[in-house]
Amino acid sequence: MNLSLNKKIAYMGCLGVIGIISTEFGVIGILPQIADSYKINIVTAGYLLSAFALTIAITGPFMVLYLSKFDKKKIMMCALGLFLISNFFSSFSPPFWLLMILRILPTFLHPAFFSMVIAAATKDASPQMQMRLTSIIIGGIALAQVTLIPFTTFIASIYSWQWSYIIQGLLILITLITIYNYLPSMPNKEVKSFKSQLGILTRPKFIAGTAVNLFLITAWFCSYSYFADYLSKEKGLSTQEISYMLLLFGVMGVISNFLAGRLLGKYMILTTLFFLAGTFLLPFAFQYTDGSIFSIAIVVGFWGIMYGPCFLIGVGHMVSAASDAKEFANSLQTSFGNLGVSLGTATGGWFICQYGISVTPWVGIGFGLLVLIVIFWRFWLDRAVSENSK
Repeated sequence: MNLSLNKKIAYMGCLGVIGIISTEFGVIGILPQIADSYKINIVTAGYLLSAFALTIAITGPFMVLYLSKFDKKKIMMCALGLFLISNFFSSFSPPFWLLMILRILPTFLHPAFFSMVIAAATKDASPQMQMRLTSIIIGGIALAQVTLIPFTTFIASIYSWQWSYIIQGLLILITLITIYNYLPSMPNKEVKSFKSQLGILTRPKFIAGTAVNLFLITAWFCSYSYFADYLSKEKGLSTQEISYMLLLFGVMGVISNFLAGRLLGKYMILTTLFFLAGTFLLPFAFQYTDGSIFSIAIVVGFWGIMYGPCFLIGVGHMVSAASDAKEFANSLQTSFGNLGVSLGTATGGWFICQYGISVTPWVGIGFGLLVLIVIFWRFWLDRAVSENSK
């Protein structure tokens, strides 16, 4: 496969990720409106995010193992098709139980989309180029936070939360048509046995990478899941001001994701430690804001920088330890990443119920400490391998 096709797949994958992630995380900006519309509390509304993520975590690896033998283009299109159906029917504001089902529907192919597009885009590329191509695809997460998520939050503040689903659905439809017209078929010519792929689960470096991925994302989503509610109730921002903060958050995330994509391939441990520091510094930064919109914007910008590459860091740690089973490794990264989203949302929600919304930025510190411990374990493993090779 030539590099131009690799990049083509990566950029189309990025577009698909923007639509998918906007559907997954776009609900964060409209959670207060959904809670008000259905007359439920914010923690119950948060189940729309945690149930979505938990289903991915449970079903993802099994679906990817099964689907790995099929044409990658067809799997990508089926995944986008499910997201399109979900957004279309959610826009009619169905009963909450049905909205929850519609949210869960596309999760079964969510990890398959990520794993297939990353595997296709990085095929036959050099290790350093693989990380850059992966950063383009994963960069769709940060781009969603700078484009579609704040935009749909802003539109929802003017009209209604249903418009978020309409706009997200339109982008997914455009992506679906683009992939159908411009990507070639990608049949899997090297079908690996389940046993050979499952073998990565016994590798200490892969286990360490999985733990970094899980705990880092959990640490951030203890607070990020309640972004809108925290800024509204604790900092007194209006819905439109929150949409501006989401935009700023996303811009900073795009920048940091770009930089991390170039640093991870060379300095994985140091890059991880740098961005991990944000989980410890963020609560202190919010503690000393004076309530002005300017000081809040500075802290939100810092938040975006530190949070931005968390998914890319998870990919880097897991795939670098399983280069011979990339699709399965990517699916596990997506699954454990979404388990982190679910765990972070649930943990943050529990602390909010017990101590109020003001505690939100502090909850992630415990998981940040767990990441720190695992990072030193990974460093020790790398050092042991290096000494044995001499």
